[in-house]
Amino acid sequence: MELIFEIINYSLTAILIGICGAWIFLIKSMVDSFRLTPYLDKFEDISVSNPKVSIILPARNEEEFISKCLDSLIDQDYKNYEIIVIDDSSEDNTQKIILEYAEKHSNVIPVIARPKPKGWMGKNWACMEGFRKATGELLLFTDADTKHSRSVISLSVAHLISFNLDALSAIPKMLTFDFWTKITLPMISTFLHSRFSALNVNNPAKKTGYFFGSFFILKKETYENVGMHEGVKHEIIEDGALGKKVKEAGHKMKLVRGDHLIDAVWARDKSTLWNALKRLMIPLYLQSGKIAIGSFFATLFLLFVPFPIFAVSISLPVEAMSTKILCISSAIASSFIYAAAIIEVKLGLHLRLIHALFAPLGSLAVVLGFLSGLLQAKRSESVMWRGRRYSMKDHTQSSISI
Repeated sequence: MELIFEIINYSLTAILIGICGAWIFLIKSMVDSFRLTPYLDKFEDISVSNPKVSIILPARNEEEFISKCLDSLIDQDYKNYEIIVIDDSSEDNTQKIILEYAEKHSNVIPVIARPKPKGWMGKNWACMEGFRKATGELLLFTDADTKHSRSVISLSVAHLISFNLDALSAIPKMLTFDFWTKITLPMISTFLHSRFSALNVNNPAKKTGYFFGSFFILKKETYENVGMHEGVKHEIIEDGALGKKVKEAGHKMKLVRGDHLIDAVWARDKSTLWNALKRLMIPLYLQSGKIAIGSFFATLFLLFVPFPIFAVSISLPVEAMSTKILCISSAIASSFIYAAAIIEVKLGLHLRLIHALFAPLGSLAVVLGFLSGLLQAKRSESVMWRGRRYSMKDHTQSSISI
């Protein structure tokens, strides 16, 4: 019995050492990402033209946010642009608000989207409906719950032209409203600095391509070349899928920091948080169930397992050397998770430090959300988004590369 106890302890210790190594890599990636990612507003402006920009703004049940978004877009210092606002079958006052703005501002063009065809995600259909009205050389896609600084269009156009880019996306500041989102988002964001970091997106030698749906601008011809939103009509993470297609097609793209210029909302409450977590796992599962399950267990061990192991190890008899080593290794692994949460809270999300202290609870929420996504991926109505329920079981997703 004692031998089995020793084997278990040393086996867990070996796993924890591996977790520590993974976190050293992840934390280094985070630091490099914050340190080396270029900023939207820090560059040498050599642009000499002001092409027309068509802002495409889909909205469904956005009465709480859309006025602030439109106010920020109307107040831009860029002169040559239009705002195409698409009401996507809203069930609240969104359409009324859009029409009121269109009456007051000549550059606001209202579009009432036709009913969503079968096989389309709602936002993707609304974006296509808006594109049909666009007359600009450049297309800027944003969300109705996003707020923009006054110079953001001027900066994005000048940045795109100065670097001769085909597409540009900006990382926004993620706004959080409820406790659960404040403690969960830091745990998710740590992974964005590795696989989907701007350093990978901006490296032509890497295959990683990604857009933040809250803000990306690209040439009209580039958008048409990759198939527009019709080419990603069934994608649940359409911004990631579209960015991936742009990179794979050989277009020059760039991801920059804009968190001091753009505010966006990732999840509004517990319900949207839960569905957002499921949305991250479902595309991966529909590509490969085995790899998705492997990714789930990797997330489980990286984000959560060190905490319960540490809690159990401190209650075990400390005479055994294996127990002491297990306790120390689990404490170190847990400390790495806390360190990553603190870095993300302070440098990325600009939240209070106390939210990083709830890392075990935030990690557990992530793990359970991912598990729910795995279990429901092929069920009918596997996920709800913006008041619609979707079944993804007949649609292979490519927004997240394996």
